[in-house]
Amino acid sequence: MPIIDVHAHVGRWQFHLTAGDADANLRLMDRYGIDHQLVSASEAVVYDAVAGNAALYKALATRPRLHGYAVVNPNRIDESAADLRRCLDTGRFVGVKIHTHYPGRLPGSPEMAAAFDLVAEAGVPLLLHTWGDEVALLPELVEARPGLRVIVGHAGGDAWREAARAAAACDRLYLEHCRTATDAGRIAYAREVGVPVERILFGTDSTLIDPCVSLGVIRDAHFAPAELERVLWRNAAELFDLRVQESEDS
Repeated sequence: MPIIDVHAHVGRWQFHLTAGDADANLRLMDRYGIDHQLVSASEAVVYDAVAGNAALYKALATRPRLHGYAVVNPNRIDESAADLRRCLDTGRFVGVKIHTHYPGRLPGSPEMAAAFDLVAEAGVPLLLHTWGDEVALLPELVEARPGLRVIVGHAGGDAWREAARAAAACDRLYLEHCRTATDAGRIAYAREVGVPVERILFGTDSTLIDPCVSLGVIRDAHFAPAELERVLWRNAAELFDLRVQESEDS
C-alpha cells in the first residue's frame, strides 16, 4: 500500500535537531515506506517566506517524490500573493502552508482573513498550523470562503477535542494528527463526534519528528483495511490531485 505524508519540512530548524536537506527526507521516507511527501521549507516558515520557497523549488526540481507547499506570510500578503503565483506556475507546488505562531497571526485576525482569501482564490489546499482554542473559529472562516479546503495541522495540538468538533461541523476541514505528544484516543474521539474517515490524513512533521511516531498513532487507531487505505494515501491523492503509480496501489 502506498503512503502519502501531507505534513513535512525541508531544511534545518533552530532546535537541537539533526534535520538537514531534502535528501534527509528521502532517507526517512525510504526507511518507513513513504512514497510521496508534501513539504514546506523551514526557512520559509520561520524566517523568509519568499527566499525559503525559492530554495525549496530547487530541491523539488530533482526529487519527484517531494511536492511543495508555498509558505504564505500573513504579515506580507501582497508579497506572498505574487510569490504564490510564481510557485504554483512551476507545477511543483500543490498547496499552501501557513504558520500561526511564527508570524504571530491567529485565525480571527484581519491578516489571517486576507491570507485565507488569497488561498481560496488560488484554489489549492491549505495546511494550517493549529495549536489552541482558536481552532474553533475555523468552520465559520472556511464556510465564508467557497472552495477553501483546510488541513488542520497537528489537529489543534493541545486543543484536539475542539479541532475534532470543528472538523465535524465543516466538510472542508481535514484532520492531520502529527505531534510529539501522542495523546491516545485523539482519532477515536474525532470519529465519535462525526469526522468521517475521508477527512483524516496522514502526516509526520518529518524531519522534526521521526515518522514512526505518526505511524504508531495510525496503528493505534485500529482502522479497517479500506479505512487505512484512505488515511494513508487515497484521501491525500484526491485532495491534492496526485497521481499514484498503479504498481504502488496494492
